[in-house]
Amino acid sequence: MAGRDRIRTDLALEATERFKEDNVEVHGVEVREKYDKEKDVRTTVVRITTENGAKTMGKPQGTYITIEAPDLSVPDEDYHREISEEVAHHLKELIDFSQQQSVLVVGLGNQDITADSLGPRTVENIHMTRHVIREYGLKSCSHMKMHQISGIVPGVMAQTGMETLEIVQGVVAETKPDVVIAIDALAARSTARLNRTIQITDTGISPGSGVGNHREGLNEENLSVRVIGIGVPTVVDAATIVHDSMANLLDALEEEEQKEFLEEMISPKLYTMFVTPKDVDETVKYLSFTISEGLNLAFSDSLIREDRS
Repeated sequence: MAGRDRIRTDLALEATERFKEDNVEVHGVEVREKYDKEKDVRTTVVRITTENGAKTMGKPQGTYITIEAPDLSVPDEDYHREISEEVAHHLKELIDFSQQQSVLVVGLGNQDITADSLGPRTVENIHMTRHVIREYGLKSCSHMKMHQISGIVPGVMAQTGMETLEIVQGVVAETKPDVVIAIDALAARSTARLNRTIQITDTGISPGSGVGNHREGLNEENLSVRVIGIGVPTVVDAATIVHDSMANLLDALEEEEQKEFLEEMISPKLYTMFVTPKDVDETVKYLSFTISEGLNLAFSDSLIREDRS
C-alpha cells in the first residue's frame, strides 16, 4: 500500500509482512511461524540468508525471533513468567551456554524518557556475577561454575557527549566478553504490537534507528564480538496511526490515487512524531522485569557442572 515505505519499523517480521501483502516473494528470506494456543503466544523466526535478502529487507543477514504476546502489557505475573521462559529458551538457542560464557549486558536508551528507558531498567534487574567471580574465583560453589555477567548503561549522546558505540567499545576492550547482549526500545509499524512484542536477533542493534536518530550500530563488525539484540516496540510513527485510520478509505482507491491522497493528508511533520500509550510507565516496568528475568533464567539455568573426572 502506498505510503508504507516511509513508515519506520525495527521489526523484521513487519518488513516481511509488507512484501507478503504485495504478494512478493523475497529470495534469501525464510519465515517460520509457531502459535502456542494455550499461552496465546505467536513466535515467528525470520532468517535472512543472502545479501539479496538483506538488501531487499533493509536489514543485516541473520536470525530475527519475534515473540508476540497480546497480554504482555497486562500486570499478570504468571503470564510474564511464561514469556520470560520463552525469552530464555530462544537466548539459549543463540548462545552456547553449555560452555562458560562472559556476557556484557548493555542497556541502551535514555532512562529519563519513559518510552526509551527499557534498556536501563532491564539492566537494573540483572544478577551480575563478574565481580564475584573475580573476587572469589570461578567456582562459586562446590558443584557449579557461573557465567560471568556484567552490565552497563551507557546513556545517550546528549548526556555523555560520546557515541554509545565508543563507550561500549572501550568496555569490551577492557573486559573482553564472549558475547554482548544489547537491549533497547524499538519502533513498530503496527499499533497492535506496541508493548506486546519482543524481538531477539543475532545481528546486533542500532540505537535510535527506529525513530530516525541513526547512531553507529552495536554489532560484531564494530565490536569484534558477537552481539545479540533484544528489543520491544514502545513507540509508533504518528503517520502510521493516520494511515491505519484511513485504511478502509484507501483500499477503495487506486494506487496512484492513494499516493496522491496520502501526500495531501499526512503532513511531513507526522513522520518525525512518535506516539506511545499513556500507561507506558507501568508497561515498561513490567516489560523490563520480564526481559531481565528471561536473561537471569538463561544464565542461571545454564550453570555448568564441574567436570570431576
